[in-house]
Amino acid sequence: MIRLSVNINKIATLRNARGGNIPNVLEAAINAQKYGAQGITVHPRPDERHIRYSDVYDIKPHITTEFNIEGYPSDRFMQLVLDVKPHQVTLVPDPPDAITSNAGWDTKKHKKFLTEIVQTLKANGIRPSIFVDADLEMIKHAADTGTIRIELYTEPYAKLFPIDKWKAVEPFVKAAEYAKKIGLELNAGHDLNLQNLNFLARQIPYLKEVSIGHALISDSIYLGFENTIQLYRRQLEWNVPNVD
Repeated sequence: MIRLSVNINKIATLRNARGGNIPNVLEAAINAQKYGAQGITVHPRPDERHIRYSDVYDIKPHITTEFNIEGYPSDRFMQLVLDVKPHQVTLVPDPPDAITSNAGWDTKKHKKFLTEIVQTLKANGIRPSIFVDADLEMIKHAADTGTIRIELYTEPYAKLFPIDKWKAVEPFVKAAEYAKKIGLELNAGHDLNLQNLNFLARQIPYLKEVSIGHALISDSIYLGFENTIQLYRRQLEWNVPNVD
């Protein structure tokens, strides 16, 4: 079964636009779990324009499912995750001013840095995951860091999907098979939605988890939060069974 982790950043964006505490980010995390999310994802950025560092501390005691914190491993970020000790930390290469993630790590160039971060996370009982493109060389160098998982950056898949879904998914299938061969577990995320998720889930082998935020929160405006989470869960239940 592929797990659905709900990224609640956009709920925090809406709250911050007006000030105050509406919508309530902690309540959203609790409700997402109640409605069927199998994980909660947050991505605190240095300017705290959506999820705040204080939100992460507030949310952690209430997480009954998996907690995934994404971010660039700055000193401040590392202090946060070592304090909170989530189940998983997904390392992303975003510069501080990035609107959203737009590329995976150059794991060859940054191998030494990533290796040190990965080892620190593992020593503290946190599963590391490195955000990478569907590039076999970058996946190989990611494995050299000792990471347990990688997360495939799926925006290229999402962009090509309406034009040629088979061509869109092909490099991700190859990446998944290679990751499995060299001992890596696999997540995926970015721009996945109700139109392209089921096909991805059917075609990519060994996928453990998808992290979805923007599309899911946007859909929930029209469809309701509980219903939307269930709709996304259903997209993952009809996949080809994983072979471990």
